[in-house]
Amino acid sequence: MTALPTRRSVLGLLGAAPVVLAAGTAVADDRSGAVPAGLRPGGELDRHVAGMAARDEFSGSLLLTRHGRTVLARSYGQADKRRGIPNGPDTTFPLASVTKLFTAVAVAQLAERGKLSFGAPISTYLDGFPDTVTVHHLLTHTSGYGDFHELPGYDDAAAGWTTREQTMTGTTELVRQTAPAFPPGAAWRYSNSGYHLLGAIVAAVSGQSYYDYVRQHVFDAAGMTRTGFRTRAEWEADRTAAHPYHRDASGALTDGITEFGTVVGTPAGDAFTTCADLALFGRLLGQERLLGHATTALVLGGKLPMPVPQPPPGAAAAPAAFQCYGPVSRIAGEQWAFGLGGGNTYGISTSIDVYPEAGWVLAVLGNYANLDLQTIAVRTQKLITGR
Repeated sequence: MTALPTRRSVLGLLGAAPVVLAAGTAVADDRSGAVPAGLRPGGELDRHVAGMAARDEFSGSLLLTRHGRTVLARSYGQADKRRGIPNGPDTTFPLASVTKLFTAVAVAQLAERGKLSFGAPISTYLDGFPDTVTVHHLLTHTSGYGDFHELPGYDDAAAGWTTREQTMTGTTELVRQTAPAFPPGAAWRYSNSGYHLLGAIVAAVSGQSYYDYVRQHVFDAAGMTRTGFRTRAEWEADRTAAHPYHRDASGALTDGITEFGTVVGTPAGDAFTTCADLALFGRLLGQERLLGHATTALVLGGKLPMPVPQPPPGAAAAPAAFQCYGPVSRIAGEQWAFGLGGGNTYGISTSIDVYPEAGWVLAVLGNYANLDLQTIAVRTQKLITGR
């Protein structure tokens, strides 16, 4: 029986309008056709996001590109309300679960180089884990592991970690002490623990720390000059980094930066980036420039159908979505698209959508909790595909 999505996973499934190339399908570079009026400055999408911001329902940045060229770029709200710093195109935002895309690409790179196998048990690379759980299970959220944030003792342990190394080794040890909730492959359960273990495997196989490997082989390789992991102290000191905001019981906005339980993000979440860097990453991944042709098709190909929530009476059924190695994919009109969303209750809402055949990328990074990014993604898709 398939597990139901959690709130975190719903952001991942519905926060973006994602999809991917089917395995073995080459990326088509479709440069035909004019940009729809609704996607241009002053158009339907622009007005929709401006209206959300005017109602204080959106704070953050949006970037829509086609073939790497900006079609629409907007920023609203403040990155730091106490200091009066506005959000802008150079504001960096913590990504929450969109970070998993970087981890998945790192794993795929190492597999492409023969350093690891998708079908290998994770015990091949990490001591003390069951032989029944494979790299494939971790990548597809079918390992049976859940969310390390919810493990007994996690909050107390994390409060004492002061370095990246302690964060990695401490989290790995806590997950090592747990058992999968179901036989690997028997169900789908969104797994922050699984993606943390993937980062630990990257470190074990590459001989570098996870953070150094991803910086060198993903961020630097893609030219993502504004992307990286920050400690909480670095985050608080950086005037370009957005603070997360959520509403307290009275409805007042509260800065959630001090509520983060870890000193630094993990392979499962909270790298920092800008809309421009994230859009660049999505475009390069879709163009097979971060991975080879065969590996890109494997990573972006759907591995299993995702749980689809039942629509309200009279509402149209949600389109089918498929779990890939990192992203989620679906058919958008007559083409594939891929992407991922992320968020948490402290004040992060993020998403990326990539339409590789037509060259579109939508990156939306917000610093309010529970932003309705789905309506932005759905509206954008309708304007791109006509449906």
